[in-house]
Amino acid sequence: MAGRLSDRTTLAATLAPVLAAAALAGSALAATAASPVRGFALAATYVLVVAAAATGGAPMVLAAFRFARRQPDAGPDPDDGPLRGGRVIGLLERTAVAVSILAGWPEGIAIVLAVKGLARYPELREPHASEQFIIGTFTSVLWAIAAAGVGRALVT
Repeated sequence: MAGRLSDRTTLAATLAPVLAAAALAGSALAATAASPVRGFALAATYVLVVAAAATGGAPMVLAAFRFARRQPDAGPDPDDGPLRGGRVIGLLERTAVAVSILAGWPEGIAIVLAVKGLARYPELREPHASEQFIIGTFTSVLWAIAAAGVGRALVT
């Protein structure tokens, strides 16, 4: 029974980023055919895009960690690595990046990354911390930019 649960967990962890990327691609295609939204639909689009950017990045980051470790069945838990609090920081980071893009202020991304880098700087000397920081940050920011880009396409 434990083997089946492990297989299901591994399958879910593998499929989640693929399904999220497929949903994002499908949304991008739908945005090309949609007319710009207004009123309540505009506000709802902003909320949903920021939510997708913030929450959808976590499976992508975990998949990137698994890929980097080349162990498909043993994904690292960012909270167990040298950098504590990575999930919460990543959620806030993706939210800030998506809001910056949707607000038409891409310079905000530089501020988010600078603050994160300065805050994490003392911890980056620990073994594997710099790899975890770079892989997690790049994956997280790229996901947020992609999701916010689809959102911008929907509202313009």
